[in-house]
Amino acid sequence: MTPAAFTGQLLAFIARLITGAQGHWKGCPPKAEQRIYIANHQSHFDLVLIWAAFPHELRAQTRAIAARDYWTKSAFRRWLTTEVFNAIYVSRSRATPDEDPLEPLVEALANGDSLVIFPEGTRSNKGNPMPFKSGIYHLAQQFPHVQLIPTWIDNVQRVMPKGEVVPVPILCTVTFGAPIQLQDGESKADFLCRAREAVMEQRPDPTLVGHVAEADA
Repeated sequence: MTPAAFTGQLLAFIARLITGAQGHWKGCPPKAEQRIYIANHQSHFDLVLIWAAFPHELRAQTRAIAARDYWTKSAFRRWLTTEVFNAIYVSRSRATPDEDPLEPLVEALANGDSLVIFPEGTRSNKGNPMPFKSGIYHLAQQFPHVQLIPTWIDNVQRVMPKGEVVPVPILCTVTFGAPIQLQDGESKADFLCRAREAVMEQRPDPTLVGHVAEADA
């Protein structure tokens, strides 16, 4: 077993030990087919929880999206994201006006990989996800055959709050909902709103969904 494979198994074991890392496949089975998992983003621990909730065959073909400015700051972070999670680095700001931040994602999807994307673009600890950025809309346009799986990661902000490096043992869940796709003639604004709502609908407590509009007001 390679050091990267061992580290991946170890991280999955630690995540399950600390949080339970329960994966609930509510709207789709855990099949090894090409998908884009769109999830809320509250902690750097999010990716580890999704990784632990995936069966082994899904981990082998699924790549995470990692912010280049954060995950390349040290040799260990770079090794962890590239060798263990097979991540794709994206820039949160364009280095040049001609740079297309979606290019590496498009290439991965064209090669048949699945992706884990946090469409907010950054972490949020306010409960509801922030408005989704337009990247997921453009990917849905270019790859209409790839299922989009709304994913809700619950409680992780309490395991590793922003600024902390030591996880706290708290039960967490990852819920995978029914696939969604871009509809014919659907506008970018409508699709991004619908995708965000689909992610929020995967919350374990269904009473919270009814208060989305009030909380966003």
